[in-house]
Amino acid sequence: MIRCLILGGGPAGYTAAIYAARAGLSPVLYEGMQPGGQLTTTTIVENFPGFPDGVDAWTLMDSMKRQAASFGADIRSGSATAVSFNPIRVTIDNGEIIEAQTLIIATGASAKYLGLPSEEKYRGAGVSACATCDGFFYRRKTVAIVGGGDTACEEAMYLSGLASKVYMIVRRDVFRASRAMQDKVLSTENIEVLWHNSPVEVLGDGVAVTGVRLRDNIDQSERELAIDGLFLAIGHHPNSELFDLEKDPAGYIVTVPGSSVTSVPGVFAAGDIQDPRYRQAITAAASGCIAARDAESYLMNL
Repeated sequence: MIRCLILGGGPAGYTAAIYAARAGLSPVLYEGMQPGGQLTTTTIVENFPGFPDGVDAWTLMDSMKRQAASFGADIRSGSATAVSFNPIRVTIDNGEIIEAQTLIIATGASAKYLGLPSEEKYRGAGVSACATCDGFFYRRKTVAIVGGGDTACEEAMYLSGLASKVYMIVRRDVFRASRAMQDKVLSTENIEVLWHNSPVEVLGDGVAVTGVRLRDNIDQSERELAIDGLFLAIGHHPNSELFDLEKDPAGYIVTVPGSSVTSVPGVFAAGDIQDPRYRQAITAAASGCIAARDAESYLMNL
């Protein structure tokens, strides 16, 4: 039986593996369908401590992976297809069934995208789902953000401090955001709201985004808007379907405040799967450390 099984190969999972390995828990980590996690959908990471000139996202994740392996973590390719508790039993997509004393869930959350082929083409080359991750690259440039909720408004405000012009593309004629956030957006000089519009195509030169084609949801007319970057703020979906644990209404796994402890003994959650608010590599890594320490304490008390 494995002492510590970790699902997910992003900042939370790899950091949990580092700490669990150093604690002598002989962790086994399955990287899932996206080794490196959501972070690898961007290019340069400029806000991770210790890299004053920024660091390539793949390089950062590979460094974390190699560091975990250097301490003895067993890192494997594969994804979980079924999970049960009491005892903890996980089925991997190759058919292998693994039993573990502790389980750290770090399968993350997936940003919701529009589903446009052109959007996929320019993902990481002008299309982003994280303004705080990538906004720095658009200083004094023109950007657009899709969405009308609190997150969209918060990210529009963040971008307004960097970009020369920010368009907010809202499919209806009202915000879903709080009144306070609406007032901030509407009073910010370089933010322009494009009501009842929807993106139908991301435009580019084959290398990077150059614009977006919009459809007016009232008269169905279309027009092109010149931009340098397109940000999406239409929500995230936690990858939590496999886990029969207490979750919030959006599907994020609920943990005891200040810890990674879930509703099932011996099962811990780290990273974006339990964090609907911050969604940063550094906070995910921190929660991975917490999860490993919680798993260590649990095993010591058995």
